[in-house]
Amino acid sequence: MKRLQGKRALITGAARGIGLAFAKKYIAEGARVAIADIDIELARKVVAELGSAAVAIEMDVSKQDSIEWAVAETIEQLGEIDILINNAAIFSANPIVEITREQYQSAFDINFAGTLFTLQAVAKHMIEQGKGGKIINMASQAGRRGESLVAVYCATKAAIISLTQSAGMNLIQYGINVNAISPGVVDGEHWVGVDAFFAKHENKAIGQKKEEVGAGVPFGRMGTAEDLTGMAVFLASDEAEYIVAQTYNVDGGQWMS
Repeated sequence: MKRLQGKRALITGAARGIGLAFAKKYIAEGARVAIADIDIELARKVVAELGSAAVAIEMDVSKQDSIEWAVAETIEQLGEIDILINNAAIFSANPIVEITREQYQSAFDINFAGTLFTLQAVAKHMIEQGKGGKIINMASQAGRRGESLVAVYCATKAAIISLTQSAGMNLIQYGINVNAISPGVVDGEHWVGVDAFFAKHENKAIGQKKEEVGAGVPFGRMGTAEDLTGMAVFLASDEAEYIVAQTYNVDGGQWMS
């Protein structure tokens, strides 16, 4: 028996990276998935590859009207939403004295407000349909601690952990389980820019920071998007029915809590 058979999921930022890995795994476990992304052309290409179990939804989580349209369109195409993964996010890094208000605002608009108001819109639907549901937020080990060059991003992810606790406590009365996944360092295309940033600000050779980060993981390597999919399936499944307001580290042993 597939663990998510018959479920309908909305995954934000799902046209690439971690979100796409979640979508593929959910489909393999029997779910239908809305690939929601600001890059609608890429989302459509992904859907063409994934087949009839996926639909493409254009969504900019920094804009309220886009959130509301995307949720309504997902319900129109899939029938309802049983699972939400708030995955869309941007990485922001700068020394404290170089952070601009625009960088701060953009990071919080996407990473935190995008999560909050997408969660809100889907929760309203779940309450109305009266069947409960599962909501999974993407936190980060960056939200567990400060980092000297990553203040704003760390703050957004700390806020996600706090939001998960508050929303989890509030929404469980409706049978809606809200939990979060906290990855560590996950390899992917974004690491090209991240590595270049640290090369500049820490006077390192290109590739050095990535090598150091991977070597520092107790498991022995950086994570992959696929390493996170097991937890994403578990938290969306009936097996997680009694789990509420928790943030789970999936990071190769980097953070213990």
